[in-house]
Amino acid sequence: MTSSPEHARLLRLATRASVAVASLLIVTKAIAWWLSGSISMLAGLTDSLLDGVTSFLNLLAVHYALRPADEDHRYGHGKAESLAGMAQALFIGVSAVLIAFQAVERLKNPEPVGAPWIGIGVIVFSLLMTVALLVLQHRVIKATGSNAVRADSLHYRSDLMLNGSILLALVLASVGFPQLDAWFGLGIAVYILWSAIQIARERFAVLMDEELPTDVSEDMLKLACAVPGVLGAHDLRTRISGNIWFVQLHLELPGELTLSAAHAICDRAAEAIAKVYPRAEVLVHADPKEVVKPRLSKAP
Repeated sequence: MTSSPEHARLLRLATRASVAVASLLIVTKAIAWWLSGSISMLAGLTDSLLDGVTSFLNLLAVHYALRPADEDHRYGHGKAESLAGMAQALFIGVSAVLIAFQAVERLKNPEPVGAPWIGIGVIVFSLLMTVALLVLQHRVIKATGSNAVRADSLHYRSDLMLNGSILLALVLASVGFPQLDAWFGLGIAVYILWSAIQIARERFAVLMDEELPTDVSEDMLKLACAVPGVLGAHDLRTRISGNIWFVQLHLELPGELTLSAAHAICDRAAEAIAKVYPRAEVLVHADPKEVVKPRLSKAP
């Protein structure tokens, strides 16, 4: 993992690049849609508008989430990323409905697609810019492990498929199949709506403090129990805030240990978990073995 200043620099670089690419694509696609009247191009323009809004929200969220914990926010500001994600999902869902409405209207009242080759050129340009952004995002994700940039990258990877379908629709329209443009627009609307639902579900789970996957929690308990001196572990709780996993658990230790010895064992258990899961911030509570109910314990 990168150092904190480098981590922040890379996150800001990725989010600013995302906003810049989205802004450039908005301008080029708006011109192409104005000249062609293509529903698929309108879908692409709408998606780029949403990319711009969501990337800007992501930029603000990352900026806020990078702020250190303070007296009023002891767990940091990482939830800002999930709040931005819920706003993204709302924007995306509304746009999907609008695109579908336009596509249905075009099916009822077909119109020829104008200047299809201009649209094709714009889409090829969009594909190249998206690939360049994805390369940058991949490097940032590898260096930082950021969930925010990973989610943005997934969205832009889906844009590759979206722009590819728009390119196909424009090519078909240029060779005598203009009505397929509306069908492609309708299909894109369905895909965008599905993406919005997925984003909302993921962000809602984080906001509601959904636990980490069971296999991760079980592995954390095993790591804690493997520390010499630990007799068992129980009551592990996890939550996610931004890029940090907050982990709490109780260790079962011999009651005759001194406070200093028990504290040292707890520190080693926390270090064992953090070594395997660097994103985890671990809080350990020590319990004398004799006061722990057997059904709660997970023995090493």
